[in-house]
Amino acid sequence: MYRPEYMLIDPVIFRLGPLEFRWYGLMYLVGFGIAYLIIRNELARKNGPLPTEAAGDFLFYLVLGLLLGARVGYVIFYNLPVYIHRPWEIFAVWHGGMSFHGGLIGMIFSGLIFSIRRKASFLELADIGALAAPLGLMLGRIGNFINGELFGRMTYLPWGMIFPGGGNVPRHPSQLYEALLEGPILFTILWVLRTKVKRPGDILSIFLVLYGIFRFTAEFFREPDPQLGFIVSGLTMGQILCLAMSFSGIVLFTCLRLKTRTEGQNPSVGS
Repeated sequence: MYRPEYMLIDPVIFRLGPLEFRWYGLMYLVGFGIAYLIIRNELARKNGPLPTEAAGDFLFYLVLGLLLGARVGYVIFYNLPVYIHRPWEIFAVWHGGMSFHGGLIGMIFSGLIFSIRRKASFLELADIGALAAPLGLMLGRIGNFINGELFGRMTYLPWGMIFPGGGNVPRHPSQLYEALLEGPILFTILWVLRTKVKRPGDILSIFLVLYGIFRFTAEFFREPDPQLGFIVSGLTMGQILCLAMSFSGIVLFTCLRLKTRTEGQNPSVGS
């Protein structure tokens, strides 16, 4: 007889009085640490666009953009009516609510500001940032799994699990599907391609396209956000945002190719 596993991992590592130290927060810290090492490695390998000592400053801007953008993105994309009526809840981040797509937009803006301040190539820095993102995304999804949140749709496959907030029915551990696709698979592809592509911005565009495809696919196994459900034609908000993300990557990749061809036909450009 089929007996699904219960998801019974304590999201709290340990407690000190009223303070709780959670696995989810640890995942963020480890993800930032890995991102720092990758950024530093790429700055050294490329011998630019900045000295390796700038890795910490670059990461600080990215983290700031990520946190602000993720919160604002969640407010706008996923729960705007609630926050319109209770705007003070926007600052109640301990209640949860972060959007990767909002975080991505925030990192693009903060990275642009950083590149302007440091007089460095935005596209080169964006490529490095895109390469540093997947393993952090993987850890974030593992944190979601430990928290028992963002679980999947009902399934009777052998690895279906019962999550505390998902009722007494087995569900896809879709957080782990996303962790695998958005993490090691995406990172491996970008890591291999990083030495093969020549145009600044190519890694960023490939990241946008592939993340959009991977997340779009995984969302078919993930339970839609209860406050939104399906938006149109059986698609979730996450899937719609992923379509826009992949389309943006295709447009960027195409524009970079056209720019290269135009400069090749006009050698005086940029001289």
